[in-house]
Amino acid sequence: MTVARPRPRQLAGRPELYTSYAQHLRLLNTTPKRRAVLALAVVAFALPFVYDDQTLRLLTLGFAAAIGAIGLNIVTGYAGQVTLGHAFFLAIGAYTAAALSGDPDGRTIGFGVSNVAVWLLAAGLVAAFFGVLVAPLATRLRGLYLAIVTLGLVFLGEHVFKEWEELTGGPGVGREGPVPVLFGNQLNAPGDMFTGEQKLYLLTLVLLVVFAVLARNLARSKVGRAFAAIRDRDVAASVIGVSLTHYKVLAFAASSFYAGCAGAMLYTITGFIEPGSFNLLLSVQYIAMVLIGGVGTVSGSIMGAMFITLLPRVTRELPGFAPFVSSDASAPLNVFQIETVLYGLLIIGFLLFEPRGLYGVWIRLRNYWKSWPFSY
Repeated sequence: MTVARPRPRQLAGRPELYTSYAQHLRLLNTTPKRRAVLALAVVAFALPFVYDDQTLRLLTLGFAAAIGAIGLNIVTGYAGQVTLGHAFFLAIGAYTAAALSGDPDGRTIGFGVSNVAVWLLAAGLVAAFFGVLVAPLATRLRGLYLAIVTLGLVFLGEHVFKEWEELTGGPGVGREGPVPVLFGNQLNAPGDMFTGEQKLYLLTLVLLVVFAVLARNLARSKVGRAFAAIRDRDVAASVIGVSLTHYKVLAFAASSFYAGCAGAMLYTITGFIEPGSFNLLLSVQYIAMVLIGGVGTVSGSIMGAMFITLLPRVTRELPGFAPFVSSDASAPLNVFQIETVLYGLLIIGFLLFEPRGLYGVWIRLRNYWKSWPFSY
């Protein structure tokens, strides 16, 4: 006779104490988490019917950037491999998607495959391929040395993209971004029910949810625990049987896949790709997203990406700020220089005063609310 084992349950009155390890690792293991996620989903899917197209475009850019930030957090936050070459993989994804969906009779390379499912997957896979090629360097280098090598990828890629005019259109000219078509419906053009911005917003939101869940599940899996072991002490991880080469290659492949998909979506939204935009500043922006949002957290990556994406809009609309700067890139003091300085100041400020980033701020607020009115 088989005796049924009691189902693991949460201890009454102790919302973060469980009777099983599996329940502790569950994605939504508490009622408040489930309610909060449901509320966020309802708000996110309701925004296209509330805001205008300009605001939706900005939010959509933030969602696409969040996918790339999650990818950088996989290799840097979870696996501990510092890389400054994220802009290179974003460019690989953007140009792969643009070449596949481009006009075959146009001035640049194009194959006319406009199905978003095809070119988005191809953008991620091609970027992941280049990530696997770079990954062996991570087994021989670490820390600052690895960061400098990956930084070299940015300068190498920037030179190649500027010279390969058949693919990129050349500096100052560029080419059109990928054309998204799904089920015969062009997503960046207005339709009967939704505008082009609404359709791109909903598509990018769904993709962000999918990529975020995949990354969270990866972190909870055996692979994620191996990443954490390598990040915390790679020598000890190797001693207990963790293959450094295998898991570092996986980390770079996953990160590059995310970056490729993010690059494809970013320039689908903007509708234009200029080879000079894939520079060191773009890599610094993604480093800022991870550090400001929170290293080693998916939620922090999303927070940081939205913060950095919305920052230019906020700074340009601050009272008293606009008269002192110009949007002209050739001006002595322009808004782009101010934003670059802000990135640096924010990174320094968060590293000094809140190393866990915006996610850490949220944890403090949540714990304060849960323990109120007690201070311990």
